[in-house]
Amino acid sequence: MKAARSTTMLIAVMAMMTVAACAKKNPPVARPAPPPAATNTPAPPRPPAPPEPVREPTMVPPEPVRDDAISSASLDDLNKNSPLKPVFYELDISDLSAANQKTLDENGALLKRYSSWAVTVEGHCDERGTAEYNLALGERRAIAVRAYLVSLGISADRLRTVSYGKEFPFDPGHDEAAFAKNRRAHFVITAK
Repeated sequence: MKAARSTTMLIAVMAMMTVAACAKKNPPVARPAPPPAATNTPAPPRPPAPPEPVREPTMVPPEPVRDDAISSASLDDLNKNSPLKPVFYELDISDLSAANQKTLDENGALLKRYSSWAVTVEGHCDERGTAEYNLALGERRAIAVRAYLVSLGISADRLRTVSYGKEFPFDPGHDEAAFAKNRRAHFVITAK
């Protein structure tokens, strides 16, 4: 009997705990905040309105030069007697020498003067080496020239590069004098 009583008591305690745990609890009630103390300080002034936006001046590109023989020449004539000088390289070199940079400074000044010209920079090599090697070397030469001209302020979209490797030699000879003429970056004006 004692065991039955303790079991009943245990069940009753558990039932009360369950009812207490499941009972709906009311959320806490927020107390109203006390009203702010009245002070005699005036309200802060309104911040000033932002200034009206300033309209940026419109950049007007310079007019192309039209008063000389170069500007009136056809593309064919310009490319036959090109005012843009080629850049020559040593064997297996694609870096620009000081002499190359001086030539490119002069070409850059001319390209700035004739701002409507579009130019293709051709990379060329001499006949030594494989076709693949010379195409890659010619490409590095043309890209080096383009990068230098862009650093001078010539717009990149006016400069295209192409590599011909050893396919179009300037001098068909097979000696060092001919090879030196064929290792070059050559300029072709494609639009004016």
